[in-house]
Amino acid sequence: MSLPALAEVREQYVPADVHPAIKALSACLKEKIGDALCSVLFYGSCLRGGDPFDGLVDLYVIVDSYRTAYRRVVPSIFNWLLPPNVYYLEAALGDEKVRAKYAVVSRDDFKRGTSNRWFHSYLWARFAQPVGIVYFRDQKCREEIFLSLGQSVTTFIERTLPVIPIAFDDALLWREGLMRTYRAELRVEKKERTAGLIEADRPYYEAVTRIAMEAVRYPVSTTEKGYTSRIGWADRQLQRVFWGTRSIQGKFLSLMRLVKAAFTFDGGLDYIVWKLERHSGQRIEVPDYVRRAPLLFAWGLFWRLYRKGVFR
Repeated sequence: MSLPALAEVREQYVPADVHPAIKALSACLKEKIGDALCSVLFYGSCLRGGDPFDGLVDLYVIVDSYRTAYRRVVPSIFNWLLPPNVYYLEAALGDEKVRAKYAVVSRDDFKRGTSNRWFHSYLWARFAQPVGIVYFRDQKCREEIFLSLGQSVTTFIERTLPVIPIAFDDALLWREGLMRTYRAELRVEKKERTAGLIEADRPYYEAVTRIAMEAVRYPVSTTEKGYTSRIGWADRQLQRVFWGTRSIQGKFLSLMRLVKAAFTFDGGLDYIVWKLERHSGQRIEVPDYVRRAPLLFAWGLFWRLYRKGVFR
């Protein structure tokens, strides 16, 4: 089964209707970024819940290049060194206001980040999951995005298969894979929540798993209860080492992104605290000295929260 066939399956599971509030956000982005805007993708809890006014909408903005998107040197360099840059956006819809955070990624980084050329799971794990498509500039952007979405699934599965039992089903594959990707970042999701995410979109996960098994590089057979894989001992041990490395690397990169967001994101520090409180259920107080100089003192705050178990 070819990658284009998997891209077609991804397209089948993209919601056909886009909420007017999401369209309003997309219009703001087109005005802000201009001709450099290639695509706008929608993911996260507001996509699953269907209410963009309940929380903060998560958008990914795919641009031709950082230079053409920003037309400024400093944000272009930051985005190139550690993608993505994250920003705050709001738009009015009648008497209501919809709020979003949007992450900026170049077309080249998006293509690499969803492929097996990108070691860390930050992009390929996110986009192996269901997404909504808000905007395409043209047919070429559309085709590129769907191919990358298809590739993200095969990358996710190939990185997960060696670290799960030989006999498995789609739920076990995605549950264990997502938990490993969460441990590779400063995330607060529990195992129960991961299982709930999979059950909420079970037809999607069943469909993409079935098609992707014909594209992955490992031998996989279909059984009455799911699948069996034939993966050598060396590959299994190597992938375990890789996942351990991703966990260490990812926590450092996540911390760097949090600090960067405090500068690129209007109200970035408050957003970070809100998100951690929402997922952990713990109240977080930010000292005044951290607000005055986040670059100097946010590190200590994040370390204390990590020690308290607010995120892992």
